[in-house]
Amino acid sequence: MAVALDGIRVLDLGEGIAGDYATKLCADFGADVLKIEPLHGETLRWQPPFKDGIPGLERSGTFFWFNTNKRSLALDLTAPPAATVFDRLIDWCDIIVETAPPGALDALGLGWQRIHERKPNVSLLSLTPFGQDSPYRDYQLSELTLFGFAGEMYTVGTQDRAPVKMYGTAAMLESGASAATALLAAVTASELQDIGQRVDFALADAQFNGVDRRHATTIGWEFAQRQSLRAHGAAAGMLTGVYPCADGYVEFSGAELRLDRLEQMLQHPEWLQDPKWREPNAALQLDLVEEFNEQLLPWLLVRGKNDIWAAARDAGVLCAPLLTVDELFADQHFNERGFWHWLEHDGFGQFRIPGRPFIMSASPWSLRRPAPRLGEHTTECLTECGFGDAEIASLRDSGVIGG
Repeated sequence: MAVALDGIRVLDLGEGIAGDYATKLCADFGADVLKIEPLHGETLRWQPPFKDGIPGLERSGTFFWFNTNKRSLALDLTAPPAATVFDRLIDWCDIIVETAPPGALDALGLGWQRIHERKPNVSLLSLTPFGQDSPYRDYQLSELTLFGFAGEMYTVGTQDRAPVKMYGTAAMLESGASAATALLAAVTASELQDIGQRVDFALADAQFNGVDRRHATTIGWEFAQRQSLRAHGAAAGMLTGVYPCADGYVEFSGAELRLDRLEQMLQHPEWLQDPKWREPNAALQLDLVEEFNEQLLPWLLVRGKNDIWAAARDAGVLCAPLLTVDELFADQHFNERGFWHWLEHDGFGQFRIPGRPFIMSASPWSLRRPAPRLGEHTTECLTECGFGDAEIASLRDSGVIGG
């Protein structure tokens, strides 16, 4: 069966979640992704969680998920002889992805000018926090500041506490997915025009231009100086937000917009017949919201989240249970869709990981190899690039390569 990105060669100089996820998406859909790592390994190799809770170079679950289907070449790019290796790698690839600070590759003599002169149809995708020419170009960025910079964090959380970010590394993942799109656009353009693309990708722009309520909040402020408010109490309105139930929590979204469906879900309770719930601004009146929650909670607290979810689906109410990790592994829907995938690795043994992010039936996702050990493919890849055994041995002896 055809593989979507078969034949595309990606030279991955990146580090961190956004860059690694962009190239992971390409690798998982068939691209040959060669990861260039410093001799001590890239930063995600030291990102928890670790196998058995013990830190180690080859023990990071984060690294091994974000780097499936890639190969690893350990190379000290700061060593002068590395330029010769880098030139051969330029010849090998279709696109280069890097996450170094602005100007860092140029300072090593390995920047866009060298790449373009060596092979004009190779593209370069540079992922940085704020772009190559931004006034903020030298500022660093974390998951917290990335989500906060985009503006949406102002509306997440409750009014009586500080705003919060999305869980985990969601913002970096979103930016990485957007960067994968930019990567494929650059490859397509270079194939059509036979000229390499210089792509300046700012993670902050990817978040700021996201569709998750950010357009509404930023436009509202720009034209009307209107600030979006965080939710009051446990929910953002009449059945909008996270609510407790008998065995955990469920989340509803905008259920007050269709009270007929809400009535069906709750089996037409008498209290919901009061006309005050149908006033246009009822969901904005905090006293009504509190009264609504007081009436609703007894119904929720005697029912499990899956039962509530089923009742909501039958009535057409937007709702979802908040599942624990164990519940996600056991979830019938995820298992029937084949979302979880077993992976075998020398250091980790056999374990399950999330599989495809979307389905491409004609050219599907596949797991061809686990994430590489540091420098596992150094000799193999240099041989592909035309280096002989004596040259490889000399580079290893001089400390330019590892593995």
